[in-house]
Amino acid sequence: MTAEYQVHGDVAVITMNNPPVNGLGLSTRQGIAAGLEKAEADPAVKSIVITGAGKAFSGGADIREFGSPKALAEPNLLSVILAVENTSKPVIAAIHSVCMGGGLELALGCHYRIAAPGTNVALPEVKLGLIPGAGGTQRLPRALGVEPALNMIVSGEPVKSEMLAMLPGQKLFDKMAASAESLAEEALALAREMAAKHADGSALPKVRNLPCKHPLGDAYFQFARNMVKGMSKNFPAPAKCVDAVEAATKKKFDDGMAFERDIFINLMWTPECRALRHLFTAERAASKIPDVPEDTPKREIASVAVIGAGTMGGGIAMNFLNAGIPVKMLEMKQEALDRGLATIRKNYEAQVKKGKLKQDKYEQRMALLSTTLSYDDLSAADLVIEAVFEEIGVKEAVFKELDRVMKPGAILASNTSTLDVNKIASFTKRPQDVVGLHFFSPANVMKLLEVVRGEKTAKDVMATVMTVAKKIKKTAVVSGVCDGFIGNRMIEQYGRQGGFLLDEGCTPEQVDKAMEKFGMAMGPFRMGDLAGNDIGWAIRKRRYQEKPDMKYSKTADLLCEKGRFGQKTGAGWYDYVPGKRDAIPNAEVVKMIEDHRASLGITPRKISDEEIVQRLVYSLVNEAAHILEEGIANKASDIDVVYIFGYGFPAHRGGPMVYADTVGLFNVVQSMKRFAKNPLDDAKFWEPAPLLARLVAEGKTFNA
Repeated sequence: MTAEYQVHGDVAVITMNNPPVNGLGLSTRQGIAAGLEKAEADPAVKSIVITGAGKAFSGGADIREFGSPKALAEPNLLSVILAVENTSKPVIAAIHSVCMGGGLELALGCHYRIAAPGTNVALPEVKLGLIPGAGGTQRLPRALGVEPALNMIVSGEPVKSEMLAMLPGQKLFDKMAASAESLAEEALALAREMAAKHADGSALPKVRNLPCKHPLGDAYFQFARNMVKGMSKNFPAPAKCVDAVEAATKKKFDDGMAFERDIFINLMWTPECRALRHLFTAERAASKIPDVPEDTPKREIASVAVIGAGTMGGGIAMNFLNAGIPVKMLEMKQEALDRGLATIRKNYEAQVKKGKLKQDKYEQRMALLSTTLSYDDLSAADLVIEAVFEEIGVKEAVFKELDRVMKPGAILASNTSTLDVNKIASFTKRPQDVVGLHFFSPANVMKLLEVVRGEKTAKDVMATVMTVAKKIKKTAVVSGVCDGFIGNRMIEQYGRQGGFLLDEGCTPEQVDKAMEKFGMAMGPFRMGDLAGNDIGWAIRKRRYQEKPDMKYSKTADLLCEKGRFGQKTGAGWYDYVPGKRDAIPNAEVVKMIEDHRASLGITPRKISDEEIVQRLVYSLVNEAAHILEEGIANKASDIDVVYIFGYGFPAHRGGPMVYADTVGLFNVVQSMKRFAKNPLDDAKFWEPAPLLARLVAEGKTFNA
């Protein structure tokens, strides 16, 4: 069992020990229940302390048991909390480090609670499309007050224990420990004090018996519903959190518990919950590389160099400065360095102005940044990342210089978004040290990092950069080498379909609105304007030479010939006003599309939003199936992570691959066969990828 039992004089201590966060899996629940029974039966034991080993009290449910019979097996968490509550001897929760989800619900079931300062306290179930399911919505409002409890439950965000302890009238913590180090001793002292207090047989306090009212009742909860509705229109769970907390104020405790459980079980089967749970496990699974064991030795990364002080280079540098890692930035000209430094300062100053960053932290970060005009000054860096122009000749010059100056064992990384990492590695005498680190723009904001593994990239390099990614708070996904890697290779097919839709009768605005209604952060044409239409133009020019048979709409080329490159020029598929990102439809662009359509002899047709969404999303799915077949991505869930964190795919749909599973792969293929019959589309592309065809034939899914 993953809970240990020890007796310290007259106090029994039950310690959850299920690394990394003492998840409340079946074995841990059994251990707590067995410990309670043992303590009850021992006349020498007068009180009980429940705590957690290592770096957590408890992070809640054990994600390794999600969806398995163990998750529901008895004793379930509700049964354990009931056993704690009904124990005849005082039970004290000694809370430290992390107390979240079921861990907090367990603590709320104890008679008394002592917390170490700095503890992160949360009920984060809403982030999985759920509400707390073991009494959190019923007990926390009683212990903390209705409004602060509802705020915590709806947001799912952690709050520090000392902040909660300052709330007037709170009954969550009976005592704050002086420090994390003194918690164990102070918990034992509190346990003995409470044993003496209740030696006369007086009733032990239970959170369930505390009053729970809001003075403005109906008005407050209606206000809360309106707020939640505006902020989470695609997710049912936040509104249900409001319902459950309201029930705590209006129903008897046991009725409120039944109401909470009913909501919890119904939410568990919603597509949004399934999508968010999939994403939760997918994000964690993405960091694991099948042939790179977790105990692979890692190289020390104490300092970083960045080549290029442009938008991307500056953003990359900020990630490391934020993590406390010194950065040296190189440019060819002093003016370029000055511009880059000014942009970084401006970004940080904007955060200071908004209250998101303290002045001293800003100064500390800037102090970690140095600049140079000479490659020789980079030689001591442990990791160097180039962020220069996306052209193989430019990359070659950079990597030959890096090969000359960098110390042995330094990791040489390219921020290329499409180019061949193996070719880049061949420009050096150390291909084993070369890796792709494809940051997404803006690099200091976007969470995704594509880690491109070359044929000769060493395993310890992979292990190191995955660890570094975590340190700079990126979600890293491993990709093999191919044109565009995972994300950009797929987005090219998405963009091609967008072009065909224009040829057939759509306007950019219609396509974008259909995709945004589906849930995308922005449609393909607004996205093109944001990224720069000239980037796609350069790729198409290369394609016309390398793959002359590949079919494209010519509308995007005509747009670029007019110099309409997007937001940076104030004109793309849409017009833009300086200082604003609002996309304003342009009549000349619509006429250009209509004239081009007429020149091809195409009669426009009415195209439904459903067709727009299917063609664009299924183009991603089919290309992704090729990527999986070729081993460019390790697993389908990695592709979902790439699209959620890098391309604005709606989180409530879980990513393109799990969305296709939800629709049904048979249905996806049937739609693809329909699209293949369209003479204005690319019939060859719509031939199902071998993997997709095989899964349909076997009745399987991408995320089995």
